[in-house]
Amino acid sequence: MKVLIISVDLGEPDYQAHAEEFAMLAKGAGADVVATIVARRARPDAAHFIGSGKLEEAILAADAAGAEIVLFDQPLTPAQQRNLERGFNRRVVDRVALILDIFALRAKSHEGKLQVELAQLQHLSTRLTRMWSHLERQRGGIGMRGPGEAQLEMDRRMIGDKVRLLRERLARVQRQRATQRRSRSRGSTLSVSLVGYTNAGKSTLFNALTRAGAYAADQLFATLDTTTRRVWIEGAGQVVVSDTVGFIRDLPPTLIAAFRATLEETVQADLLLHVVDASSPQRDEQIAEVNKVLTDIGADEIPRILVYNKIDAAGYEPRVERNEHGTIARVFVSALGRLGLDGLRGAIVESGQIAGHNAFNIENV
Repeated sequence: MKVLIISVDLGEPDYQAHAEEFAMLAKGAGADVVATIVARRARPDAAHFIGSGKLEEAILAADAAGAEIVLFDQPLTPAQQRNLERGFNRRVVDRVALILDIFALRAKSHEGKLQVELAQLQHLSTRLTRMWSHLERQRGGIGMRGPGEAQLEMDRRMIGDKVRLLRERLARVQRQRATQRRSRSRGSTLSVSLVGYTNAGKSTLFNALTRAGAYAADQLFATLDTTTRRVWIEGAGQVVVSDTVGFIRDLPPTLIAAFRATLEETVQADLLLHVVDASSPQRDEQIAEVNKVLTDIGADEIPRILVYNKIDAAGYEPRVERNEHGTIARVFVSALGRLGLDGLRGAIVESGQIAGHNAFNIENV
């Protein structure tokens, strides 16, 4: 699918990183980026976001490149999207819809598909006027995977009914997870969740720790469904380790809500391993974004360790660092190169003991 990317610079200091990340998202969704237009504005234009003059330039670029879809690296209001589509005479997909599309493409489990469908319907409900105008015969593709033609013909009442049904199904999933957690709690089992920015190497680290075969790839949102495994760690006994979906800046609010059941593993964990790409120039900003989402979902009070991954690419040596109180704060590892994993296991044992799980012994597992 040939696409034109419109990258909007609103004067933010991390604009370049934001633009590069969006290009990765587009390619991850299967887009063939044939042209990119950069629009610099102090604030969005109410009608067209980029203003009428820049719109004319972008229309000419789209025509010249043969672009079939226009991608905006910013969220658009329904009115802006409607006006832009009339101007381009093409489908316009904003950042939120693109992320939803990738989630729909990558979700594999029944639960994951339910969560994506819920988020898509919530997003669609604000854009019914636009959808009625010209998408009666919807095709698949970027920004359009998921609900399908039949659901696009629903009115708001029918979408509301479907949303309620999906929420009820997800509530049942949450209850099942709660039962599993209570069972683990009765067995004094330490629960550890891997969190972090997307593409930080969480799944690779998860595989290294648990010898599991979770899918891992160098792309944004390579895996969406939470994977949980039990692993024996000397000094702690059986530990339940969960690999969760990666976070990203400005994660759509509908996705935070829709993925509550998946993120529940994070909220209920005894310890968080915050995996950071040590080789990324934007690692500090990415850490801040993850911390923001953890606060949003109520997991900001859970003990956590920063795990700097990909140290072989960053030129660091494996090591464990402590804060001024003597508590382990940072562990440097390479999940791919299997470097520093013993130090990480030791950090898990020590942090688990501090969290009140020092009663681990053979009788409890």
